[in-house]
Amino acid sequence: MAKRKEKEEAIRLRKLGKSYREIRSLLPVSKASLSLWLREYPLSVKRLRELRDFNAERIEHYQQTRARQRNAKRAEIYKTEKARILPLAKKEFFIAGLFLYWGEGSKSTLANYVGFSNTDPAMVKFFIKWVENFGDEKKKLVIRMHFYRDMDIVRETNYWAKTLGISKSKFKKPYIKESKFSSLSYKPGFGHGTCNVLVYDAMLGKKIMMGLKVLKDFFIGQ
Repeated sequence: MAKRKEKEEAIRLRKLGKSYREIRSLLPVSKASLSLWLREYPLSVKRLRELRDFNAERIEHYQQTRARQRNAKRAEIYKTEKARILPLAKKEFFIAGLFLYWGEGSKSTLANYVGFSNTDPAMVKFFIKWVENFGDEKKKLVIRMHFYRDMDIVRETNYWAKTLGISKSKFKKPYIKESKFSSLSYKPGFGHGTCNVLVYDAMLGKKIMMGLKVLKDFFIGQ
């Protein structure tokens, strides 16, 4: 009796366009039994084409193949660009830092410090290495973090200290925003707060501002 019910159900599912695999996922029957029961119920050419085109394993295999191709292409482009960009000459490194400061640095001509803020640890680390080229500026450097009130302040401070290679003694009391990071509909930056680097050196500020003036005059004169 159970066998007959399984056969009837298998035929019903077949008429709905189910493949052997789909039927066997619903019924405890062997492929041999299905071959016997359903030999008079072949799938239409259209349905066979659909199963071929939308087969889950086929799609997954295709997606994995495409992902490998994309990754290989990215790796090829990365290798080409790395060879083209590196190593950076001292002048290139200096000019790159000027452009970065032009976009993200403090522009006040009255302040007795140089300031740079960003959420990207790589950009902050670049800036710190850049100011070191002006002399013994690391000794004059302090870090002031901006965090949201629901962030783990100790953990995030440790993260920045380790990532930047900066002693925690350089970190001053952070500014804590009243809003919560978890309540933001759009999560800004890299999720570790905003790092503000301050270098208390008025002469360094003058050098940077004059360097930016050189760039501005150059582009205005083009």
